[in-house]
Formats: sequence, structure tokens, C-alpha cells
Amino acid sequence: MPSYQSELGDGEAIADELARSQRSISIAEFFEKNKHMLGFDSGARALVTAVKEAVDNALDAAEEAGILPDIYVEIEEAGDYYRLVVEDNGPGITKEQIPKVFGKLLYGSRFHKREQNRGQQGIGISAAVLYSQLTSGKPARITSKTEGRDAQYFELIVDTDTNEPEIDVERETVWERPHGTRIELEMEGNMRARQQLHDYVKYTAVVNPHARIEFHEPKESLKFERATDQLPAETEEIRPHPHGVELGTLLKMLDSTDSYSLSGFLQEEFTRVGGKTARKVIDRFRDRHFGREMAWRAPDARRREAVVEAIDDAVSNKGADATTAFADSVLDGTGDVDGLLDRDHVAYTDLERIVAAAAEETETATDRRFGSTVRENAVDAVWSVVTEERQSDIYALVDEVTTKRKDDAAVEAFARRIASKFDDADGDRGRVTRAALVDWVAWAADRTKEREDESFGETSRENVVAAIWERARTVEDTPPKVGEVAADRDTAAEFLEAMRETDILAPPTDCLAPITADLVEAGLRKEYDADFYAASTRDAEVHGGDPFIVEAGIAYGGDLPAEGSVEILRFANRVPLVYQRGACATVDVVKRINWRNYNLDQPGGSGIPNGPAVLMIHVASTNVPFTSESKDAVANVPAIEDEVELALREAARELKSYLNKKRSLEQRRRKQNVIAELLPEMARKVSEVTGREPLNVEDSLARIMNNVLVERRRENGSVKLVVSNHDDTNAALEVTDILSADPGDVEGARVVEMDGEWFVKWSPEVASGEEAVLEYRVPDDTAFDVSVEGIEGERVTIDA
Repeated sequence: MPSYQSELGDGEAIADELARSQRSISIAEFFEKNKHMLGFDSGARALVTAVKEAVDNALDAAEEAGILPDIYVEIEEAGDYYRLVVEDNGPGITKEQIPKVFGKLLYGSRFHKREQNRGQQGIGISAAVLYSQLTSGKPARITSKTEGRDAQYFELIVDTDTNEPEIDVERETVWERPHGTRIELEMEGNMRARQQLHDYVKYTAVVNPHARIEFHEPKESLKFERATDQLPAETEEIRPHPHGVELGTLLKMLDSTDSYSLSGFLQEEFTRVGGKTARKVIDRFRDRHFGREMAWRAPDARRREAVVEAIDDAVSNKGADATTAFADSVLDGTGDVDGLLDRDHVAYTDLERIVAAAAEETETATDRRFGSTVRENAVDAVWSVVTEERQSDIYALVDEVTTKRKDDAAVEAFARRIASKFDDADGDRGRVTRAALVDWVAWAADRTKEREDESFGETSRENVVAAIWERARTVEDTPPKVGEVAADRDTAAEFLEAMRETDILAPPTDCLAPITADLVEAGLRKEYDADFYAASTRDAEVHGGDPFIVEAGIAYGGDLPAEGSVEILRFANRVPLVYQRGACATVDVVKRINWRNYNLDQPGGSGIPNGPAVLMIHVASTNVPFTSESKDAVANVPAIEDEVELALREAARELKSYLNKKRSLEQRRRKQNVIAELLPEMARKVSEVTGREPLNVEDSLARIMNNVLVERRRENGSVKLVVSNHDDTNAALEVTDILSADPGDVEGARVVEMDGEWFVKWSPEVASGEEAVLEYRVPDDTAFDVSVEGIEGERVTIDA
């Protein structure tokens, strides 16, 4: 059988044929064939994903308009398909935007914004429309109404060839809502993921306690009331942070900016960059682009004559007196500039400044002109004197930062070889980049190992480089303009590295809207009946230039299932993640924590712990790093993992304290029960033997257990509640005596009458070893019932 190539003939014909077969594809066409990438890989999951995308949009729309969200979700069977309806009370969508929002992929308002959002790409809801039309062949039905206008009704699909909406029906309609949006989709699906559906809606209610959500499906209905009227904090868009920019992005920004100088570019285009920070970045850029100037040991009085001779040789026809005065000014300085003898070290630029100041002073004093040529000659002459002892200068630095066990001759040889590199490069006035310096030191170390058989390892080399680099000075050359940097990729790369290695404040966090620890706890309390709750919100950190905040919550005990693994709730920007749990960084962190340290059962000491608990993790960021387009799992980013662990441990420490206290109280209760059984019999025996009145068992029990005793004493219509603190810590209690008769005004207490009963409320704070008394008068036939709060039941004994 002839091959395809043989039928086409020569190579040129093949290329032509292949070229004719090439064509572009629209994003809609791509996702039509790859809908699994968006979470529509099965009928069961498709329903969950469609609900998620519609509800996320509804929450975002309401919150952006400052409206407390009311969301209605309904799934019903419709022949061979399922009909999904999602309604919200948001601000609605304008007539012109409705087709594009629902019928065009990658259409939205958030992609270029650096602020926290549930969605960014503009794919989610239009992908649900696409899946609906592919599986049922029916268009999406959308109703939307903005304040004060008629509702608009559309039936539309996505044209996958052009990624544009194709409108079947467009008309005004009547809708009872004052504003909001409703979408109705029919799609192929099944309810095998019913639990995931319920989880998504429940978890959404947990992490959005300001929302009211009503959910109906063929077998069950759920309703979640809001727990707070507090909307999430409004977010502000921020500019990119210098630490999160990549080279290609930087080149694009440099090419499009209106700034001419790098300083202006930094301050105009980035967040957290002011004039001071811009100068730091540019100084580091100078270090990379121009290299630093090495500062050598300045000549001292011992070398004064050498400097004078060098200047005398370099300066001609100025007269002996003028030349001497000039040399003295170079050595001793002028009014504004220190001379060589006043300095420990001097760089080439320093020497230029010294010579210039000396020349001007000498010209004024002697009326002799010291022009540019004379000054240049003087600088070069004195620089030769300064660098004569370059080797000894390097030797001192090397000797200081390397181990004293090194052979002195080897250290000297090592220093000599480094100094020789500066000699070779002196045409650059002692300039060197850090990269070149690393190479020089490595070469010198390798050569010393070969010749003197003395090893200078990585640590020694790093210490020598650091010492020399610290001595060197940043040059003052004018940096390239923005256009020059944009035109040279290598220069732009140097600029990028300078930005990354400069300490810059973390991005502002007003672009984020964390739930806050209080509302995390409120959300857990609303949906989980537990005995204990704890929550933590970490401070903002940065990953890839994008700020993020991690929050964690724990619910424990109560009606939570005692058997099996704890329930893990994962959220990103307030959106529940119900799939790909095993691929999520948050679950990886949960597994590697030793939960036994926090009194949770963890077979084998690793993995997901067991017990009646719920662990909740929320990552809020301007750019959450997901593992895929379906946004089901957070990627394993070390910075985020570290914060997740710290947030979980912070909440877990509170759980540990609670469980330790609970265990201690349980032990105390068992001990108290044993004593309470034995004490009456012992009291009776003692009374029989001694012939005395029986002991007050309750009082004795309180003393033995170091409890707080609340004791009632009655005499001639007077009633006293005596609180005796036998514990070694102070006790703050809420004591309420419930009476069947009116006690009148009671000093130090508040009296409330309800339904024929009088509640006498008293809040004593009793120091260790002290007692407090509540006293009032009532008739002798008055019935009493006392309630004590503010202290654990195991630490109080009531004899009232």
C-alpha cells in the first residue's frame, strides 16, 4: 500500500498539504472536546460543577453590589435530563452583557484584577451552558432584571466555532423580583453525587455565613439561614508586586509603560514601591549591570611621601608650591571632603572626588588652573599607589573569614591569586560583578589546591566572596533608561533579579477579604452541633507576588460522628472544594501533622486523624494556585503549605487545651464520685464512735476536692447563700437563685420576675480561701432552686 508521503511526492508537496490542513480553533471548540478539564467529566460531577459555577456567580454579584445574598437552587428531573435552576437577588445584568456573560468563554471583568474573587477567567458559567447544550441540545434560559428596569429574557447557546453567543430568543418579560438573575439549564446528569451536592451547598453556607441558601433536589430539600448580616470586607485592586513578576511580564510592562526612568517605572507600575525602595532596587541593578568598585586600604602617614611623589610626577608646570599644596589637600582633605589620610578605604570614585575637591581648593589658593587632564593624571597616579598593596589587603580579608587552621603560605597564595584578577581588570577601575567575583575566588581556590595542596571549600569561598563584596561600593553611574532595558533581554533579567533580591514590604491585604476567625467559628456553629469550636486567621503572606491569607477552624464532639476519619472542609476564596481531595495541598498538610500531640487519634502517627471532629481550611488569595482548570485542589506551594500548617496548629492548640481540661475534669468527676460514696459512711462511723453530730458531708467533700462550695443557710426568714472558695485560684461565678416568692430589693444582686418566679442574679468573684454571702428575706414556705455558671460542674459543690 503506498504511503501518504509517496502519494504526495516530494517534501515540498508534503509541506504544502500540511500547511493547508492547519487552522486555528476557538476556546469554546477546545473545551467542547476537553470538557473534563472544567469539571464536566461525568453526569454526576457535571451537576455539582454547574451548581457550583452558578452559585459562585450569584454570591459574587450580590456581594459586589453590597447585597446580602439570597440564593435559590433547584434540581428536578426533566425526562431524560435534569433541569437546574439557580436564582439570586443580585443587582442583575444589563441587556447588552447577558449574552456575552453566559454565551462566551473567557469573558469576564476579573481576569486582570489583582484582588480576591471566586472566579477570574470567565469560563465557569458559560462552560455550564456549553455542557448543557452539548448533552441536551437545549439552550440556556436566562432572566435578569436590574433595579428600575424591565426584566430581560434570553434563550441562547455558545457557538463553538466562533466562541460567540447564538441567541434564539430575546424579549422583555415580567419577573416579581426587584432585581436579580435566574438561569435555567437542562443537561445530562445523574444524582450519584448527591452527597457531594449536599456537601457543596452546606460547605458554602459554612464559609459564607452572610448568605441565605435554599436548595431543592428530587429527594430532599435543605435550607441554610444566614448567621450574620456582616458582608465580607470590600476588596481593593492592587498593582503587581515586584517579587511576583516573571521576565516576559516585565518586558511587556517595560514596553508599555509611560515612564522613562527605572525609578518612575518602579513607583508607577508596582505596589509597595516608593522612592526609597526604588533607589534600593536601582542600586542592586547597578551592582549587577556595572559591577561594584572595590575599595582598597587608603594610604596612611607611612606612605605619604609615595603619594606626594606620584602627584609630583603626574602634575607639571604648576609650580612647586601649587603642586605641594595640591598634594597636601589630596592627603589631608578640604573643608567638605575627607582626604586619603582620614579614610580607612578608598574606591576609584572616592579618589576622583578627593582630587576634584583638592584641585578646586588649590586653584582658589594659588590662582593656578588644575584642569581635567591634570586631575585625571593625578587620579591615575595616586590610584597606582593605593593598589600597590592590593595583595596584603585581600590577604587580611581572607585571613579574617577563613579558619585559622589554614597554612599561612596557602592563605597568602590564595589572596595573591585573587588580587591578580583585580590587577588584570584594573582597566575597569577595580570594578567586578558578584558573578565574576565568585568565578575569581573559585579559580584561585582551585589553583591553590593544585599548587599548595590546601583546600578552600564551599564555605570558605562563600565567606571570602561575601567579605570582598561587602567592602566593594555600589557605583553611581546613571542606570539605563526604560527603553534600553526593554530592548535588551539580558539587562532586563539583571533588573528583574535586582527587584527580587531587594527587601520589599509584602503586598497590601486590602485586596483580600478573609472570613475572619469569628465568622469561621460562627459558620461552624451554624451547621455543626459540637461541644468545642476554635478558629484562627493568619497574617498575610506572599507567594509569587500574590498575597494570601490562610484560615482554619475546628469543631469537636457533640453530635459529630465518633467513628472514622475527621471531616475535612477545603475552601479557596470562599468556594468549597469537593473533588480531588487526595491531590490537594491542604489535605497533605493535615496528613503530615502529628495529631496525637493534640489528643486526636491518628493510627500509625500519620495520615488523616480519627474522631468526632471537623477540620476547616480556607485559602484566600488574589491568585489561588490550583492544580487544574477545574479548580478542585490547591497546588503544593511550600509557602501556602507552611501557613496552612501554622493555622491548623494554632486552632489545634486550643483543642488540646480543651481536651486536656475535659480529661482532667473527667478524672476529677470519677474521684469525686468515689469520695461521695465513701464519705457518708465514714461520717456516720465517726459520729457513732465520737458521739458527735454527723459531719456536713457536702462541706467536707468540697474541702477534700478543693471545690467551690455554694451553701444555703436559713434562719427566721433570712436566707444566706454562702460561696466558699476552697480552690487555690480565684473564682468568678454567676449564681442565680430561683424563688417562688418576691425577695424585694437584694443588695448586690439583680432581681427579675418572670411568670410568677423571681430570679436573683449575683456575680461574686471569690478569692482563694475566701467566702462571699448573698443575703435576703422571704417567707419560710418559699421554694428555692439555685443555678451556678461560670465554673465547671466538677469544680463546684452545691448544698442548697
